[in-house]
Amino acid sequence: MKFHKVLIANRGEIAVRIIRACREQGLHSVTVYSTADRSALHAKIADESVCIGPAATKDSYLNMQALISACKNTGADAIHPGFGFLSESAEFAALCRENGITFIGPSPESISMLGDKARAKETMKAAGVPVIPGSEGVVKDVEDAKRIANEIGYPVLVKASAGGGGKGIRRVDNDEQMEQQFIIAREEALKFFGNDEVYLEKLIVGPRHVEIQILADSFGNTVALGERDCSMQRRNQKVIEESPSPLMTEELRAKMQEAAVKAAQAAGYCNAGTIEFLVDHKLNFYFMEMNTRIQVEHPVTEFVTGIDLVQMQLRIAQGEELPFVQEDIKISGHAIECRINAENPELDFRPSPGTIRSLYTPGGPGVRIDSAVYQGYTIPPYYDSMIAKLIVHAPTRKEAIMKMRWALAEFIVEGIDTNIDFQLMLLKNPDFESGNYDNSYLTKYLEKLKKS
Repeated sequence: MKFHKVLIANRGEIAVRIIRACREQGLHSVTVYSTADRSALHAKIADESVCIGPAATKDSYLNMQALISACKNTGADAIHPGFGFLSESAEFAALCRENGITFIGPSPESISMLGDKARAKETMKAAGVPVIPGSEGVVKDVEDAKRIANEIGYPVLVKASAGGGGKGIRRVDNDEQMEQQFIIAREEALKFFGNDEVYLEKLIVGPRHVEIQILADSFGNTVALGERDCSMQRRNQKVIEESPSPLMTEELRAKMQEAAVKAAQAAGYCNAGTIEFLVDHKLNFYFMEMNTRIQVEHPVTEFVTGIDLVQMQLRIAQGEELPFVQEDIKISGHAIECRINAENPELDFRPSPGTIRSLYTPGGPGVRIDSAVYQGYTIPPYYDSMIAKLIVHAPTRKEAIMKMRWALAEFIVEGIDTNIDFQLMLLKNPDFESGNYDNSYLTKYLEKLKKS
């Protein structure tokens, strides 16, 4: 189980983040890159770097055999998948195991079970974790979907069983809509995930999206590290994340953390993971899904707990026991993360690849930048538009908001369009400042802006 050289099967800022964690533990790092990423930072700063294919992700970052070959050619004995790409692929985790390579994440069995949303929901229900009312597993056809929807009450969501990332989800308000939306949802599920199975879930109107970070080792120890509020979303994609959640009480946190630990243990989970919940206006919470990887927004948890989650991933994968118990975890201050994307909010957030002519990033106490861009770097058009994560930490939420405002105001990127000004506008919004927002808030806010 002990390893010495880690291949990072990812790109961008998360690859750079993992390189740094490896170096702090004295581990050798190997990165992979596509032909479009020859000049990428992660390809430049690792101890070794290997080209694994052309720009298209299916031929490079999603090419399992190329990644395994890169391990064998460089002598890497572990793989860290980061997030996205193959990070939640049970097939890839199993392939690593078959080749004697440590997969820095949970077992293929846990990934498989939790990746099947319908099966995961049944497992959580059996473990006593609150779940959203819905179908008992996969829905066979439109007539079955109508029957279930009328039993639990409209509105409902038709969701891809193998889904994630906000894709393969359709809202249905009545039987007439079900005729069309059920078919569309199955088509999207097949397109995005190669599996057309769907299930039904009651739509919780105006919920908050609150997730609990957990760490679990191979000795049966599971610890919850507080929550992150990810309710500021556009098209089911997170825009701003913060910890603690503005709606959180000590009683609610204790209940949610207890449920999260139960969820992880029910799945036989080991390594870092995140249990995502929906919280309604009465502070009832419901299991939504579990992400079996490090999250984009993990830095806010690192700020408020002082625990390096990526280093903990490496240590757990090495067979080490967690160095703390639940009672040791303390939440200190408030952290906020803004995702900085190469996109134009005024043109419906159209991606903006191109060359960065000038770059200035903010700094100072409690300010962190996770990024892989640099002045003169050309952002390729083939991948996700996120170019940086700006994270701040302060004693109170009010102070964290103020710190994020000036940090955004100092952040200068020239040569491409970004959402920096848009993020600053959100941070100055009175509803955000008061914590009065839910999952639907940003969609409604953007609709108002279009009409004004």
